[in-house]
This record gives sequence, C-alpha cells and structure tokens, in this order.
Amino acid sequence: MSETPESVAQGPSSVGFPGGQDRPFRVKLRGSVLTLMRLPNRRQIRGKLHQLSITGGLMHLEKPLDEKLHVEVIFQLGETTIRQKAEMMFPMWATQGWLQPFRFIDLPEATKTALEASLAQFVQRLQDPSSQASSQAAASAGR
Repeated sequence: MSETPESVAQGPSSVGFPGGQDRPFRVKLRGSVLTLMRLPNRRQIRGKLHQLSITGGLMHLEKPLDEKLHVEVIFQLGETTIRQKAEMMFPMWATQGWLQPFRFIDLPEATKTALEASLAQFVQRLQDPSSQASSQAAASAGR
C-alpha cells in the first residue's frame, strides 16, 4: 500500500441532499493534511483529514469529540488556508484512534470557491505529477 494520498471523485447523487442537489465531490486525503481544531473552551486538538469536500469531511482523531459540538477547523490545502466553523458528527472507531465526520457551518461563498479550487488543484497534481515537477522547475529557474 502506498503512502501517497488518493483522490476519488464521487458521481452525482441526490441521496441525503434536500431539493435533489448533486452531492459535491470528495477527495480522499488519507491523513496527508494536518488540522487544528479549536474547541469552545479554547483548547486545541490536532487531527488528520482523511476525506474532504466543500460541505465537510472525515477526520482522524486520537479521542472522539462530542456529537454536535461546534469547533473551529483550521488546515492548509495547497496555498489556501481554511479557518471555518464546523459541527462534529457521530464518531466511528478505527484501528488506531477515531474517524469523526464533520460538516462546515455557514461556509461563505468566497471560502467555498477557494476550497473547491484547492481540492481541484490537489486532484490535478495527483493525476498529473509531471506538471507539478515542471512547474517547480520553472519556479526555481525564475529565482
């Protein structure tokens, strides 16, 4: 099994989304993106993102948080830093720790657009590693 993150774009599905809206695509990050969560009591907890979409994601934690707890999730994806309120959902036991889903609360349109663009760039870099190498070479040549 490789250590690199894997991305999977899910097909449209209207299950679980009101009004028959298409489900946003999700990217499997496999813990490659670190997160910091600020709790209401100002404590900070670290985690790793396993899946992410513009509506929420799935995070790996050492200890689960209470369901419906509102936290501030902070992470960096590419060159975009996301700092947004989220609601924790029911956790699931994993072999080492817990996987806990969350959903973003009142995500501003500008942040949603930036997150969607960063997710698309992340998937593109994984699918075409040669373009990443050539862009890095061009950036270092310009210095």
